[in-house]
Amino acid sequence: MQTVDFFTPVVDDPFLFGQIAAANAFSDVYAMGARPMLALALAAFPMSVLPTELLEEILRGGAEKAREAGAVIGGGHSIDHDVPLYGLAASGLVEEAKVVRNVGARPGDALVLTKPLGVGVTVCAGRADTLAADGMTGIFHRRLVSDDAMEEAVRSMAALNRPGAEAMSGFAVHAATDVTGYGLLGHAHEMAEGSGVTTEFSVSRVPLLSQARRLAVKGIAPDGSRANFRNLKPRTEIAEGVTDDDLLLLCDAQTSGGLLVALPETEGEAYAARCRELGAKDAAVIGRVLEKGKMVLRVTK
Repeated sequence: MQTVDFFTPVVDDPFLFGQIAAANAFSDVYAMGARPMLALALAAFPMSVLPTELLEEILRGGAEKAREAGAVIGGGHSIDHDVPLYGLAASGLVEEAKVVRNVGARPGDALVLTKPLGVGVTVCAGRADTLAADGMTGIFHRRLVSDDAMEEAVRSMAALNRPGAEAMSGFAVHAATDVTGYGLLGHAHEMAEGSGVTTEFSVSRVPLLSQARRLAVKGIAPDGSRANFRNLKPRTEIAEGVTDDDLLLLCDAQTSGGLLVALPETEGEAYAARCRELGAKDAAVIGRVLEKGKMVLRVTK
């Protein structure tokens, strides 16, 4: 199977940006239960504006993440462009009978998420801190997010979804998708609609980055997350006690987010535990699959 993904920098460090972009590109491979094998690098860079050493660091970060995944970057293509971009066209191998698709979830399934949510709001806060510090009033700016919280978000984004994919062995996985720009609810909507079911999530069971809720309550969120919220709130059955802040976090646009996996309820906790054993320390059962109701999304407290 093959996939492609690339985007503009989400962090200032070029090496880390390369790692995050590569991990993100491999996520679709992992979501289908495949093993990354080969990738081609895609890069755009403003050669007359930024030093080429930055581009070298981006490429080095991507190459090191590919080696961690057991894959090889065999070449690629670059252009001179006014905005930096980087990503991979990635290929992976999986037996045809073992391909996992983003449809096929069944009533009675558990829903497991392998990474915490909150990348969008955390990175948004970090960017606001950077802009304020660069401005004339920077010395008076009270920081929105700590260095530890930013490092936590970077670690999450740079982490491969390899544990979630490898943990699938031995379990009857019915459907899986990676959670990226459309947020948990956006990607769950696609899974539920394609499967002819309703997916139900419990806010209290969803893992979050340490400062994500505090930032959401302050109204901090990127435009993509807000657009997801506006689009998905009318499509979601919302139980009593669920706040707009709760819903915003479930709609938060993720960069290199985790896998959302549907499998029999009797296997859900065991699969989540296996993910944690393999390195996805925040993996948790966060919901269940129901017979299709009035709406394909349901959120409870």
